[in-house]
Amino acid sequence: MESYATRGTCAITINYSVEDGILTHVDFERGCSGNLIGLSRLAEGLPAREVINRLKGIRCGLKGTSCPDQLATALEKYLTENERPATRRLASE
Repeated sequence: MESYATRGTCAITINYSVEDGILTHVDFERGCSGNLIGLSRLAEGLPAREVINRLKGIRCGLKGTSCPDQLATALEKYLTENERPATRRLASE
């Protein structure tokens, strides 16, 4: 389970799990309960990159971010830190 401290939203933390590139669990601490439960259920089971593509840039009111945007940011950070670099074929192969 990973945790991400949000910035600029009512939710203060996002707890999530990614397995083989798939978002398997999402839980927000604080925030708009019904909306965040709905967001979690819609996002779980999708590829992390798809979640990022769908949610990145969503704003909440006059804020420069939102809970969905913060989830996208958390997943981007996770993928950057945990993805394996593409394997290169050796010239001799």
